Amino acid sequence: MNIYSYCQSCGMPLNNEDVKGTERNGLKNDDYCKYCYENNDFKNPEINLEEMQLKVKNKMEKMNQPSYLIQKAINILPTLKRWNNKH
Repeated sequence: MNIYSYCQSCGMPLNNEDVKGTERNGLKNDDYCKYCYENNDFKNPEINLEEMQLKVKNKMEKMNQPSYLIQKAINILPTLKRWNNKH
């Protein structure tokens, strides 16, 4: 069984270097994916938790993921680092 880390913003598996976000110096970030984080900044800094949940839901539905997996992904989001550091 492979154990991956997950983006601490959207929950996407960070199962290879290609999907990891980057720091200013170009090094890969182990906490965030390239869709959420680039050049040491969040790509969408104004997004809130509810908007991220909707974004993840819509993306997973387009990928024809089963509804139980979509719900699980949405439920995990509030536990991730980005959303725990907000307020």
